[in-house]
Amino acid sequence: MKNILTFTITMFFLGSVTHAQSNKDLFSHYEKYYNQMLAQGDVQGVISALTHLNILDPNTARQDTLAAYYMNDGKHLQALNTIGIDANESDSMLAVEVKAISLQALGQNELALVHFEKMFLKNPNVAIAYEIADLKIQADDLNGARVKITYGLANSTDEMAHTYYETQQPYQVSMKSAFTYLEGILIFKESPENNLDKAIAKFDLALASDPNFNLALISKNALLSRKEQTKE
Repeated sequence: MKNILTFTITMFFLGSVTHAQSNKDLFSHYEKYYNQMLAQGDVQGVISALTHLNILDPNTARQDTLAAYYMNDGKHLQALNTIGIDANESDSMLAVEVKAISLQALGQNELALVHFEKMFLKNPNVAIAYEIADLKIQADDLNGARVKITYGLANSTDEMAHTYYETQQPYQVSMKSAFTYLEGILIFKESPENNLDKAIAKFDLALASDPNFNLALISKNALLSRKEQTKE
């Protein structure tokens, strides 16, 4: 009986060592695979490698990186499935950014706003202020939106730009024009009946700086049409 027990313990120990060695070899393999996929610019390969590495050795930083690759590849649901949607004190700034952008892309604006505001607290800048102002306008938090628009207009420089994607070909306008456009939307929402001309004037101001600003032109034409209908 003692011999059998000794044999069993020995085999268990050898099996454990073999398994540990096997995992180490696999981890080394996928590290090399990850670096090769990075060198080749193969996003799907990078995602596959990170997934395997996380299975072999769970790591929060690597998990956040995996979620970021999913987000950058337009796979927002997969990104959130990787790191979750809750706001946690332990979240890295990368995780917060992934949650904010992915939730916004999936139309979960209320949840996205929580993460954008956390980003702004950690690193206030006009790009995040724009997203917060836009989301707050959509949520009818007009006072909150105005605070961020005021911040954006005061802190935007001529070199800063914002990209829009509503056309087949994405385009950029100056950050000041982008905030001026949001200000026009805000002014209109504050009083649709009384602020038509004021809102149109803001769209005109944005278009004067950036004539290619398609979204401002669409909004201006919509309000001009509304104005004509009101006259009739």
